[in-house]
Amino acid sequence: LVRDTLTEVDVIVFCLPADQKVGPGDRFIASELAALMRGRRPTPVVAAVTKADKVSRQELADQLLSVAALGDWADIVPVSAVGGYQVDELADVLVSRLPVGPMLYPDGELTDEPEAVMVAELVREAALEGVRDELPHSLAVVVDEIVPREGGRKDDPLVDVRVNLFVERDSQKAIIIGKGGARLRDVGTRARQGIERLLGSRVYLDLHVKVAKDWQRDPKQLGRLGF
Repeated sequence: LVRDTLTEVDVIVFCLPADQKVGPGDRFIASELAALMRGRRPTPVVAAVTKADKVSRQELADQLLSVAALGDWADIVPVSAVGGYQVDELADVLVSRLPVGPMLYPDGELTDEPEAVMVAELVREAALEGVRDELPHSLAVVVDEIVPREGGRKDDPLVDVRVNLFVERDSQKAIIIGKGGARLRDVGTRARQGIERLLGSRVYLDLHVKVAKDWQRDPKQLGRLGF
């Protein structure tokens, strides 16, 4: 199973700790990986010498020589998670060994999620800022509409975005709105900034907070809220 899995990947990282001598187990793995590097579709193997912070420079150099003697590795990179020593370098090496994949989205698009879904997530994140303990899963956000403002300027269009925020209790509604509506205004300001970047246009964001009692336990309400 392991061999079959390794034949399906684009690059392999072989980790060996810097503070332990190369042993029989390491040699066995190295021999298995050598067969993959010689296969019909050779798979590059990068040897990562970990825990570089645990040894002296001379000991690290000696370990790198021992690892190099184990096989014809595509790269050998000493790293340490403590302080992030050469972690970025290892990531760069791995990326450089990856083949160019097919385009998943058209130029200019970063996701295949509908705009309404991303708008709802931006509003939800803004609404939960600072109150996740009070509203961890009780907040549902539904975008009612995203429409260009009629009669707007062609060189500076305005988009009307209307969003409903559903909570389960009146007390939760009060948390979202805040004293005198101050918190809801702040939610709208922060969410609107992200939505404008997403849509590439000025946005008028209209937020409404509603109570849908125990919506998480009501199949009909779950359906209406898009779950």
